Amino acid sequence: MKTAPITRRFLVAGLGLSALGACTGTRFNNPAGSSIDEGAFGNPTMQNMLVMNGSAEAVSHLGGRFAATVPTTINFAFNSAALDATARSVLDQQAHFIRQFPEVRFSVYGHTDAVGSAGYNEGLGRRRAQAAVNYLATKGISSSRLAALVSFGETRPLVPTQSRERANRRTVTEVAGFVAGNPLVLDGKYAQIVYRRYVSSGAPAV
Repeated sequence: MKTAPITRRFLVAGLGLSALGACTGTRFNNPAGSSIDEGAFGNPTMQNMLVMNGSAEAVSHLGGRFAATVPTTINFAFNSAALDATARSVLDQQAHFIRQFPEVRFSVYGHTDAVGSAGYNEGLGRRRAQAAVNYLATKGISSSRLAALVSFGETRPLVPTQSRERANRRTVTEVAGFVAGNPLVLDGKYAQIVYRRYVSSGAPAV
């Protein structure tokens, strides 16, 4: 009888349809580069590269771990880029996490509240980001691993107000990608990077 080969053909066809069905989730329907776009030139292109080489999911997952482990945001006094004791404490925690992952690059984004001109606030946001980067460098983080230094000025407030608002005067540190040339990155061993054991509290060693 030839029913077995026919059955096998239907089985294979069914498996193929199932595989296609598994790829119809919303994350597969977005164009490459659409999920990460901070509004700066080149970010969509960078995301396309991450998607193509398989590291985009690893970057997203590690970014989630970073945000869940340590505070990603520091705040500033009005019209100031000076780091207070609370900001330095948060950056200490960030530096401790960052040192555990020498293959990973980070971005620091500067923000302001809406008081003052847009041009002035863009510069102030950049100075705040630079202050955070400079402090991280004193904790042993290479500036080459800080992939971008971007000021969004007053354009992305957490609290929509034209008045002074401390929550809007901030910098945010995020995972940006992987360091080119690192052996693990070249081998595509992103899981080893993402799941590496580290002090879960993110607190500096004493």
